[in-house]
Amino acid sequence: MSSMLTHAIRNLPASSAWAARVFARSLSCSAQLQAAAVQPKSKKTLAKSGVKNIVVVEGVRIPFLQSGTSYADLMPHDLARAALQGLLNRTSVPRDVVDYIVYGTVIQEVKTSNVAREAALGAGFSDKTPAHTVTMACISSNQAMTTGVGMIAAGQCDVVVAGGVELMSDVPIRHSRKMRKTMLTLNRAKTLGQKLSLISKIRPDYFAPELPAVAEFSTSETMGHSADRLAAAFAVSRLEQDEYALRSHTLAKKAQDGGLLLDVVPFKVPGKDTVTKDNGIRPSSMEQMGKLKPAFVKPYGTVTAANSSFLTDGASAILLMSEEKALAMGYKPKAYLRDFVYVSQDPKDQLLLGPTYATPKVLEKAGLTMADIDVFEFHEAFAGQILANLKAMDSDWFAQNYMGRKSKVGAPPLEKFNNWGGSLSLGHPFGATGCRLVITAAHRLKKEGGQYGLVAACAAGGQGHAMVVELYPQ
Repeated sequence: MSSMLTHAIRNLPASSAWAARVFARSLSCSAQLQAAAVQPKSKKTLAKSGVKNIVVVEGVRIPFLQSGTSYADLMPHDLARAALQGLLNRTSVPRDVVDYIVYGTVIQEVKTSNVAREAALGAGFSDKTPAHTVTMACISSNQAMTTGVGMIAAGQCDVVVAGGVELMSDVPIRHSRKMRKTMLTLNRAKTLGQKLSLISKIRPDYFAPELPAVAEFSTSETMGHSADRLAAAFAVSRLEQDEYALRSHTLAKKAQDGGLLLDVVPFKVPGKDTVTKDNGIRPSSMEQMGKLKPAFVKPYGTVTAANSSFLTDGASAILLMSEEKALAMGYKPKAYLRDFVYVSQDPKDQLLLGPTYATPKVLEKAGLTMADIDVFEFHEAFAGQILANLKAMDSDWFAQNYMGRKSKVGAPPLEKFNNWGGSLSLGHPFGATGCRLVITAAHRLKKEGGQYGLVAACAAGGQGHAMVVELYPQ
């Protein structure tokens, strides 16, 4: 891998030299495919005087599946309910102890727009337990978690369940606006004559449906197109993207076979077999990946189906408590949730650079440096998006010209980065990914002997999120 990348970097145009130079260090050896070595825990806690310690007791997810497979006949609240039940089964937390439930989602089912409430009722929670749904594109469950953190920190709650869900197998397809307007008017018509008059105005083009698209409303550009332009801007080659995607799938397969994906709980799909593992992990070969044609910018784009995350169905749930409450109930928490930030930038040219902007802000807020972080879990929307962020983070030029910083924050070393796979391989149910990132960071910290983890993600609309996770004392 390193020799191919070196060749690619050496042949980049001069205008891209800064990006190539800063990235060369990050992809330098085959050790990228190995888990980080166990490190002694000698760092101090990030607890702050007068601020409640908020802990993750447990986090789970049902298997993430490619859309159109085993979950295709279900509804979003079915998936969310399964994740909630999985959390209840694993923790044995009494339902009446939970003060609040908040879920994130992106593509809302009209019949269950407050999917948190419907899933909670289906999972057997009391109808006295409040629940609401948030949406913030790919960081929707991140927002759900931090909403819960805020509730606990403010003293409004002691126990919150947060989560996220997405069902891309069945997304809403609407009639055209002309047809919708006609149908609504028709519903209000009082006489047969009025109804016939309205029906006579319907034209063939009224029947053309409005098909959903993963596109930005403000720019009308698909996310894949934005990823292609971002990769080009940072001189991320097709070769680099395919290599990174192969890395993600290889590490995910290794983690799955090694029993490391502890957050996955089985789900008995009604009328079908029990689903026990993610089905999108597909280690391939560079030769096979190289045969795929560009998916968005044709014919010269570099983003393909092989180096992009796929449309995914899935749900997650995480149990948050104040530390005092968790200990009083006899739980051994997995991790503390510490400082977090949200960022926004230009939704066209910097749509997917959320991690680059959020990472230095959350590190400064927590009083940490990149060297202090033992585990990195970043959302992988596209291989080109991840690699562009790493290049941007390791560039003084970008920091000075776009971020108002004197110097770069530095790129995460790949030997600490997404070591159990990421969204490219595990899947990306838009609203559910954030919880996966956090609980994976907690599990990796324990397994790899680290203390601080950093979770970061980009989102549609040019937004992003980053959070510091601290391992609970073992």
